[in-house]
Amino acid sequence: MNKLLAIYGSPRREGNTALLLKRAVQGAREDGAHVEDIVLRDLKMSPCLEIYGCKQNGRCAIQDDFQLVYDKLMACDGLILASPIFFYTVSAHTKILMDRCQSLWVKKYWIDKQSHNQNTSRRKGLFISVGATKGKKLFDGTLLSIRYFLDALDMTLWKSLLFRGLDFEKDVQKHPEYLEQAQEMGRRFSEAIRS
Repeated sequence: MNKLLAIYGSPRREGNTALLLKRAVQGAREDGAHVEDIVLRDLKMSPCLEIYGCKQNGRCAIQDDFQLVYDKLMACDGLILASPIFFYTVSAHTKILMDRCQSLWVKKYWIDKQSHNQNTSRRKGLFISVGATKGKKLFDGTLLSIRYFLDALDMTLWKSLLFRGLDFEKDVQKHPEYLEQAQEMGRRFSEAIRS
């Protein structure tokens, strides 16, 4: 059975990305995946303090809820991450998680001394995001950050599901086709992990 981790990076419980992620999770579960949910806003996580305690063994030295997330990130077969766009990047909750995974980057490239050209990624990530504006480059910087974040986790970005023009809570409900697309993408992601 696929073991997937779904991380809700929205500050709103019923925000557009949260609703899209719920549907993606539903699709993955319909395909038989075991999906564990993490809501970042419910956790107590410090930002990275750049103290480099992680140079010892690749594990962050700050003792807070990130330690639980770290273990789940390492144990999952695939990750579904959802975050709205704020100022052309992910939410603060999501960025804190990403920055705390610097410890994994340190483990991979400093401790284990993997080459940056050596692709060992076997796990996959799916990224779901919405932004209010229709700017052409709305997701460009975020997708680059997501790729590097997933690389530290030994994952590759399998697909991204990106929607523009959604701002206010539950705007996505005016677009049932987006929700259906998310559910289908979750099902396909589970299939891709299984194969």
